[in-house]
Amino acid sequence: MIRFNPLPRSFYQPSAKIVAAQLLGHWLIRNTPSGPCGGVIVETEAYLSDDPASHGFPGPTLRNRVMFGGPGHGYVYLIYGYHFCVNAVCRPNGVAEAVLLRAIEPTFGEESLRRQRTVSDRGSLTNGPAKLCEAMQIDRGLDGIDLCDSNSALFIAHNPQVEDFRRDYGPILRSPRIGITKAAALPLRFFLGRSKYVSLRKARSMLGAIRARQGGKRAF
Repeated sequence: MIRFNPLPRSFYQPSAKIVAAQLLGHWLIRNTPSGPCGGVIVETEAYLSDDPASHGFPGPTLRNRVMFGGPGHGYVYLIYGYHFCVNAVCRPNGVAEAVLLRAIEPTFGEESLRRQRTVSDRGSLTNGPAKLCEAMQIDRGLDGIDLCDSNSALFIAHNPQVEDFRRDYGPILRSPRIGITKAAALPLRFFLGRSKYVSLRKARSMLGAIRARQGGKRAF
């Protein structure tokens, strides 16, 4: 049985544009009564404190208050009145930055994922932010969840083979973010170039094969 060790809170202290690249290859895990489910994070987007596209840009509200809290917590919001998206909060208290988790490769508890989201094509099971939330039963009830606690309903775990996974499914590429109008040109979307589970295949050519710079100190 795999032992899931959460990434430490210090992992989320840097800027979201650093954490977004470093999350690739690690595991997003949902604890359920039938056991853990989830998979490898293969696509992310960073939203920064001075970013007009960020929910935190206007200042604290009831909706975005988790973004202004401590790092390593989950910010879950509703879009289009129906779909949910989940983010990992970064930076210290009072600084609103977060990483949107856009896609995972289904790795654990696939049967459980398929019970929540019935699709014929495995590649479309979790290849988008709303899709992975549907498959993993992530909704506003998990807003503020501690992603650094393995007993949480949702957490992010260290993949001991993260470097091997990045080598096999990389390189890490970056492109403009998807589906936004403000600050749309900023290259803050990060993904593994050879993964079959990224949400938008065409985006690979948006900026060409640009390797993501993972500035700052690596947690692992």
